[in-house]
Amino acid sequence: MTSLPLSELLGSTVIDASGAASGRVREVTLAPQEDRNRIASFIVKTKSGNRTLPYSAISRIDDHHLHSTSNATDWPRANGSEGLFLLERDLLDQQVIDVHGRKVVRVNDVDLQVESTNEAGRDRVVLRIQSVDIGTRGALRRLLRGLAPRSALHSLIAKIPPRTIPWGFVDVIETDPARRIKLKISHDGIAKLHPADIADIVEELAPAEREAVFQTLDENIAAETLEEVEPKVQKAIVESLDSERAADIVEEMDPDAAADLLADLPQDRTEQILVEMKPEASQEVVELLEHREETAAGRMTTDFLAVPVNATVENAIAVMREFEGGIETVSTIYLVDSHGTLAGAVPLVKLVLAQPGTPLLSLTQEPLVSTREETSDREVAALFDKYNLLTLPVVDDHSRLAGVITSDDVITMLRSKL
Repeated sequence: MTSLPLSELLGSTVIDASGAASGRVREVTLAPQEDRNRIASFIVKTKSGNRTLPYSAISRIDDHHLHSTSNATDWPRANGSEGLFLLERDLLDQQVIDVHGRKVVRVNDVDLQVESTNEAGRDRVVLRIQSVDIGTRGALRRLLRGLAPRSALHSLIAKIPPRTIPWGFVDVIETDPARRIKLKISHDGIAKLHPADIADIVEELAPAEREAVFQTLDENIAAETLEEVEPKVQKAIVESLDSERAADIVEEMDPDAAADLLADLPQDRTEQILVEMKPEASQEVVELLEHREETAAGRMTTDFLAVPVNATVENAIAVMREFEGGIETVSTIYLVDSHGTLAGAVPLVKLVLAQPGTPLLSLTQEPLVSTREETSDREVAALFDKYNLLTLPVVDDHSRLAGVITSDDVITMLRSKL
């Protein structure tokens, strides 16, 4: 098993079945819908034009020569590249996402792996993508190719530490939606990262590339990522998406984060997205949009855990099982009377340690700290600091529970003021 750089394979002489030098390698292709790793064919420049040489017709690769088991006249003409991923055109010098390193990198070369096999009693070679070169080695190999003797170039490159990313850790960015579907390009690798890491990656990309990533992410992951992105970039991403897709993502965001985002958009764009959202989610966001941003009501989320004042631990656990809000709001369960008036707060840790039949009212935290809707950002931050809060309930003029501010909201607020 040997390694072969793409830059050295390009331009290699192709020897056909008659032993004649019939052309040179112009491109190396993958058919991602069949195999994301294995080379599918070569586009060979011949005297009669570009022709496609299937990889199945290659018997061996040696000393910059490809040996074919068929004659050049049997190779079909290369009429387009639909459904094919071309390594030089689509990978060299392109930005890709390094999932393992959680960053955007540029590809300088591609390392291919040559494997010898025996199929049906016939010797064959298989060529696969092993890794992408993002370091100096790949850049020098391409820069000095043809300008320096091969032995001298290899000697120089051998002294430089490699910087490569295994192909399995590479997410390719394709901005053309139709081509993305044909090539079956998704971002399964990036989707496994923490939303904050995805946000860092997205912020490094060009606008069209950001849109391409968000088009393939699951709505839940896209929503969590969008909440982590800088406001200016967040706004640009949503404006680039069609209203239906934007609505699907905004619906999955925390209501307070969704309201903050939509408040920054032009009014007509906000209305388009709200129309596409489910009525219940849309109504929550509209209510939050009515509040001034730099107040408790403008910071709160309407996704919180509240149970009747006479509920037990068992009742609270049942409600938690059905809760679809953010995990940061689960740290406290609130008790309300039949009018919605805030009556108490129970920390999650007390719930875990109590018996199922225990009345929640006996587990309430004292003192009960809350704030009014019109409370300023400064006062909200002071309350979190003074009482070491994880969540802060917000009540209206009739002391009814209107929403909850989380510590994440306060951190976001303070960061925006730095």
